[in-house]
Amino acid sequence: MKEQVPPPFEPATTSSPVDLRADSVSALRRNVKRRSFLRGLGAAGAVVPMGGLLATKANAAPSKPTKGDIAILQFLLAVELIETDLWQQYNELGGVNGGNPAYIAALSNLDGDMPQYIADNTDDEMSHSTFLKAYLESIGANPVSLDNFRNLPSSHATGARNVGRLTNLQALNVDLSWYTRYRGTGNPDLGAAFNSPFAITNQPAIPLNNSDTPPDTSIPDPNDTPGSQFTGAVARMQAIANTAGFHFAFIEQGGASLYTTMSLKATSLEVLRIIVSIGGAEINHFSVWHDKAGNAVSQPLAGVVDPVSKLKFPDLNNSPFGGESFQTNLIMPEPCQFLRADLPECSVIRPSSTALGGAVATIKAFTDDLLFFNQPPAFLSLLMDLAVAADAAERLG
Repeated sequence: MKEQVPPPFEPATTSSPVDLRADSVSALRRNVKRRSFLRGLGAAGAVVPMGGLLATKANAAPSKPTKGDIAILQFLLAVELIETDLWQQYNELGGVNGGNPAYIAALSNLDGDMPQYIADNTDDEMSHSTFLKAYLESIGANPVSLDNFRNLPSSHATGARNVGRLTNLQALNVDLSWYTRYRGTGNPDLGAAFNSPFAITNQPAIPLNNSDTPPDTSIPDPNDTPGSQFTGAVARMQAIANTAGFHFAFIEQGGASLYTTMSLKATSLEVLRIIVSIGGAEINHFSVWHDKAGNAVSQPLAGVVDPVSKLKFPDLNNSPFGGESFQTNLIMPEPCQFLRADLPECSVIRPSSTALGGAVATIKAFTDDLLFFNQPPAFLSLLMDLAVAADAAERLG
């Protein structure tokens, strides 16, 4: 989706008729007398407030981006290029114009609008990377390019383009600790730890090839055939689509924390505006995918078992799970500890500390996810250099 810059704010006007009752007229006369009195103070009396006004305007003016601001935006551009790459892969196969019918059908079992949401998320990430590159160039800063590292193989399944990739989606270790984190009252920034409800290990999130997952496989509606009864190629494709659903949320919750953390480091008001505006979109993405992922682990789709990896998507609403720590429709961030343990609990994005939600933490999470599997050391070194510089940025003034 292409974001538009809103027009400057203008105070609202009213066309309500003037109240000419006696009490209103009396109040109006008092205001006229007061204005006459203020004019009687002369120019000297007006100089002080005008000087204060000018100083206030000067202090509020956007400052020139600092070295730290540029480091933040360069790192965010790298992340958006990475996200664009992975979302393009999902979109080619499973988006609204995707080319793999069986994958689209399996994704649609999570929600009928999944293909449209995938296409929209892809457009959003593309717009973020395009904007950040253009902005950096507009202020005379060097944008980041990762084109030299587009060497990872594409899927061989119907619908995938045969081009080099930045990211690997063919074997992932998807961290699911965000699922219980956003349902708990603890905060990782204050030492709380959260376990994944189940493990997704070395699992594909996109179809690998047409032998493993034939694109013409008929994927049943779980309302007619429960997920626990899926077998063979049907179960394999559904497990891959379910993995994608959880991976979508994992990626976007990381963006929610990253942008929140980076906003605390920006000096320029214009750079701050960029960070919080794009960050808001990332939070919205996470909210959507959090909701859809829950459909993979609730009835009637729960119970799918991948016949190849043996990964099972359990019913998180029933024993041995169940309760608020696992309830699938509790997608709003639960109020949790924030800033200090002695303060009331508050519904917030978490983590938001540099140590857990910052740039280095983001690259570590992506690496643990196997997103960069088979990328050369030079790629990871470049990303880590950018991450360290972004984390080191400090708000000035």
